[in-house]
Amino acid sequence: MTGGNASTGSPYAPHTVGETAAMLDAAGVESVEALFDIPESVRFDGEFGIEKRSEQATRRELQRILGKNRNLTEFLGRGQYSHYVPSLVDHIADRSEFLTSYTQYQPEVTQGFLQALFEYQSMLVELTGLEIANASMYDHATALAESALLASRVRQTSGNKVLVPEYLLSGRKSVLENYTEGPGLVVEEFATDDGNVDADALAESMDEDVVMVYAENPTTRGTIEENLSAIGDLAHDRDALFCLGSDPVALSLLQKPANVGADVVVGDSGTLGLPASYGMGLGLFATREEFVRQVPGRLVGVSEDEDENRAFTLTLQTREQHIRRERATSNICTNQAWVALRTAIHVAYLGSSGLVELAEKCVTLADDLAERLDDISGVQAPVHDRYHFREFVAHTDQPAPPIVADLEERGFAVHEVGEHEVQVCVTDVNEHAVGEFVTLFQEVAR
Repeated sequence: MTGGNASTGSPYAPHTVGETAAMLDAAGVESVEALFDIPESVRFDGEFGIEKRSEQATRRELQRILGKNRNLTEFLGRGQYSHYVPSLVDHIADRSEFLTSYTQYQPEVTQGFLQALFEYQSMLVELTGLEIANASMYDHATALAESALLASRVRQTSGNKVLVPEYLLSGRKSVLENYTEGPGLVVEEFATDDGNVDADALAESMDEDVVMVYAENPTTRGTIEENLSAIGDLAHDRDALFCLGSDPVALSLLQKPANVGADVVVGDSGTLGLPASYGMGLGLFATREEFVRQVPGRLVGVSEDEDENRAFTLTLQTREQHIRRERATSNICTNQAWVALRTAIHVAYLGSSGLVELAEKCVTLADDLAERLDDISGVQAPVHDRYHFREFVAHTDQPAPPIVADLEERGFAVHEVGEHEVQVCVTDVNEHAVGEFVTLFQEVAR
C-alpha cells in the first residue's frame, strides 16, 4: 500500500479502477458513494465555513471566547475531584520521549515508558491488594462496564443481572447499560440506607441470576461504606463477583479492597496527576490473578532479555486488534499511557506517607466544613450520620435551587442534589476559600 495507487488518486486506497468496479459489482451498487448514507445536511461541501485568520487574530478570538467563562471557585465533586498537581508532573510528562510516544509496540525502544506503566500498575496492585492491574481504561464508567463483562464471562453458572446501588451516577449507569446491552445483561438497582448499602435490601435482591454486585467506597454522596465485607459475602454466596469503585487517594487510607472480598476494583486514577476536566479521566481497573486472561486492554510485564537484563514489554494484549476477534475481551482502543504516566509521577512524588497525608486531609477538611455549615441556622450538615471523604450532602430549610444560584452569582459552585439538598466537596485545591464560602453560604441560606 506504500505510495497508494495513481489510478485512484488516493494514497490510502490502492485499488485500480478495474478492482473497484469489480467490488462495486459484487456489492450490487454503482458507485462508492452509494455505499454510504450520509444526510445532505451534514455532507462536506468543500468549505468549512471558518474565517481565515492570522495567528495573532486567532489568539485574540480565542481569548474573547474564553473570556465568557465565569471564574468560579468550585466546591464540586460527585466523581470529579481536584487535587493540586505539582509542576514536577508537567515537567517530566512533557518530555518528548513521553509526549510523542504512542502504544509501546517496540519494547526495545520504549523501555522507559513501559517501566513507568509497570510502576503505575504496581502502585494499583499495592493500593488494592489485588494481583493484576492495567493501564488501559478510559474512565470510571467504562472500567465499571468492563468489569460487568468480565463477570459475565467468568461466572460458573448462568445469569444476567448486574446489581448497582441507587446512588450510582446516571452517567456511569448509562455507560454500563450501553456496554451490557449486547451480551444481554440487565442492570438493576438496590436500595441504600442513610447513604450506604442496605445489606438487607441487597440480600433480598440476590438470586442465582446475579453475576456482579457493585458498590463504592467512598460513595457518590461522600460517605464511607461500612458494609463492604457483608456485600462481598452476599455476592460470593451466590457465586457473583464483587466490584468496588474507589480512587487512589481514598484507597491509601480506607480498607484494602482485597481484604473485604472485592474481585474487581474500578474507579478514576486521574484524581492524581490530572486536573478535574469534567469529562476526561483515567480508568482504574484491578482484579484477581485468576482472571488475568479476561482483563480488558493491555498489561505491561517485566522479564529478562537474552543478556539477563531486566526488560519490560506488553505481555498481554486482549483487544481484538491484537488477537483473534472471537477471543478478544474488549475493544478498548487506547492504553491511556500518557495520563497513566502522570498519575504514576504524582504518586511517586507524594510517596506512601504523602499519599496518606493527603487522604487524611480529605477526611478532616470535609468534617470541619460540615461542622461549620451545620452551625448556620437552617442548615443541617452532613445529612448522613457517617464518616465522609472529600464531600458531603447538606440539608437546607430554604429551597436548594435559589441557594445554588445565589452562590454561583457570588462566585462559588456547588451541586444541587435535591429540592432541599446541596452537595459540597472540599480538597487541598479549594480549602483556602472555605472561610469566604461559609460566610456567603450563611447569607444565601437565610
